[in-house]
Amino acid sequence: MVIIEKQPDSLKPQTADLKRREAPCLKPPTSHLKPRSERPFASLSLDLDNQWSYMKIHGDAGWETFPSYFNIFIPHVLDVLDRWNLKITFFIVGQDAALEKNQDYLKEITTRGHEVGNHSFHHESWLHKYDRNKVMNEVMNAEDHILRSTGEKPTGFRGPGFSWSPTLLDVLAECGYLFDASTLPTYIGPLARMYYFWKSDLSPKEREDRDELFGGIANGFQSVKPYRWQLNGQKSILEIPVTTIPGVKTPFHLSYLLYLSRFSGILMKSYLSIAIGSCRLSGTSPSFLLHPLDLIGGDKLTDLSFFPGMDLDSDRKLQVFNTVISTLLKHFDIVPMSEHAKHLLNQNNLKVVKAR
Repeated sequence: MVIIEKQPDSLKPQTADLKRREAPCLKPPTSHLKPRSERPFASLSLDLDNQWSYMKIHGDAGWETFPSYFNIFIPHVLDVLDRWNLKITFFIVGQDAALEKNQDYLKEITTRGHEVGNHSFHHESWLHKYDRNKVMNEVMNAEDHILRSTGEKPTGFRGPGFSWSPTLLDVLAECGYLFDASTLPTYIGPLARMYYFWKSDLSPKEREDRDELFGGIANGFQSVKPYRWQLNGQKSILEIPVTTIPGVKTPFHLSYLLYLSRFSGILMKSYLSIAIGSCRLSGTSPSFLLHPLDLIGGDKLTDLSFFPGMDLDSDRKLQVFNTVISTLLKHFDIVPMSEHAKHLLNQNNLKVVKAR
């Protein structure tokens, strides 16, 4: 179901809201970094899940009206990225791109030099259960609205809740996508799912839909390094996993680092150093993941107090983000995912994995 709202002029974002705001702190120093040519690539992306999608995940009433925090979050995150001179990939949900109230904010993402990816249309983490026709509609409907709202056609895809299937990969290859980024190679998916069910108010049917959320133990046997999926016929597509620590396969994207920082900043920094060291030793070029609630706190978004970590204010989260990005930049040249993908495809040593 596509819902497109007609917004009265009084509710449309004002131009001033989207202009680059005065930075609250000096631009972080980068003069001490090694030249880009001396640092291996890493990519940075953000899954642009909106307020309604968090409510939907949690089983809250009212998500069907698609409440949005884009007017608060998008100007905020774009200013944060500007201060670091970073360009990243925003994976956008098609339903958000279809709503007129969001379109000026989404357009500002590409205006400011970032790229966009496809994060499905309905943001349903049981995408892997869809038949081929439904997958095709999900991908293409989202793509059309993302292109219309941002002026840029997505070339990469990430499934909601790290949902993927051979059918999805085949559709992406047929539609000319450069890469998929839906896999999270970790053994702890079942634990994350148990915690999610414990914290959510879901009906038995909703739990059944989500019974494979975050994957199973078998996901831990997937490769951390990027590789090619071999599909039916001669088709293939590049896979860039959300990087976990090589060997132990535990996640280290920003949500996990924020959680560790609650116990100890030293613990968080040590864990990140282990992750980076493992990537460097194994020759893994990491793909680092952000979510909106990693960068903005309950002081700015009061309607999502139920979500873990929203008792932290935005300044605290930005302190952790700045520490993490500063550390990553010492070791890697951070680029959008399509640039990372093109670099990988120019290499001849990518592992080939049969999709099954």
